[in-house]
Amino acid sequence: MIKSMTGYGKASVETPQKKITVEIKSLNSKQLDINTRLPWILREKEPEIRNIVGQKLERGKIDLIISYNIFEGEFLPVINRAAVKNYFSQLSEIAGELGINISDQILSVIMKFPETLNTEKTELPEEEWTLVRNLLDQSIDMLDKFRVEEGSALEKDIRNSINRIIESLSGIEEYEPGRIMKIREKLMALLEENIQPDKIDRNRFEQEIIYYLDKFDINEEKVRIKQHCYYFLETLSAETSNGKMLNFIAQEIGREINTIGAKANDASIQKLVVTMKDDLEKIKEQLLNVL
Repeated sequence: MIKSMTGYGKASVETPQKKITVEIKSLNSKQLDINTRLPWILREKEPEIRNIVGQKLERGKIDLIISYNIFEGEFLPVINRAAVKNYFSQLSEIAGELGINISDQILSVIMKFPETLNTEKTELPEEEWTLVRNLLDQSIDMLDKFRVEEGSALEKDIRNSINRIIESLSGIEEYEPGRIMKIREKLMALLEENIQPDKIDRNRFEQEIIYYLDKFDINEEKVRIKQHCYYFLETLSAETSNGKMLNFIAQEIGREINTIGAKANDASIQKLVVTMKDDLEKIKEQLLNVL
């Protein structure tokens, strides 16, 4: 079973005072990359939240948004009037010294400065954290199910591509006897064109041709490709998704296919090599989104 790195999950709950919503989505990424947008009351829990997400989702570009829609005014931040006035006074003085006009929009800039907001509530109640934690678990579970469903579709396509590579590999065997014969005849013709037939040492020619044809032998590459393909399918069927291992095996398959292409010396085999390369490229593109 494989999982996609793409997924989405959302969960929410309403209390008499507020509505809490947790929304999480993931995209493919080589590493774990977590971006969070949290309300101020949850800042103290950010390390724990990141740890929960990282342990459950493992890898991918994760965007997590936790939002509070507060129905009553309790626990909302309060503007620190003294701080805002002080910042404005200092900025006005500096602007006067520099001969700069202060815009009407200066207040929005000041509100981004430290200590411009005071919070009347400094600690997160345990029961509220329990609510958020449950919502986080629910949204992650939903995202994980999404990953499994999309992974199932990816797995089907990848299996088809691997099976086509195995079929193409079997097709090569049809052309191998003729390939060796053609190479042998070509070498003999070249030899007879340049050396008189009665001066050719047939025994020496046979020894050299055996050595030369050995360089074109592709049996080892065929065996290794087949082994890699079966190992790939075995890894694909494992209980846990392992996109990195599948990528590594795909690279090994590609290396052997390239070697066969270099040794082929036959147009029909080269066509099958091109087909195998095309299927392998499709697999590599799909593996980019596999967890």
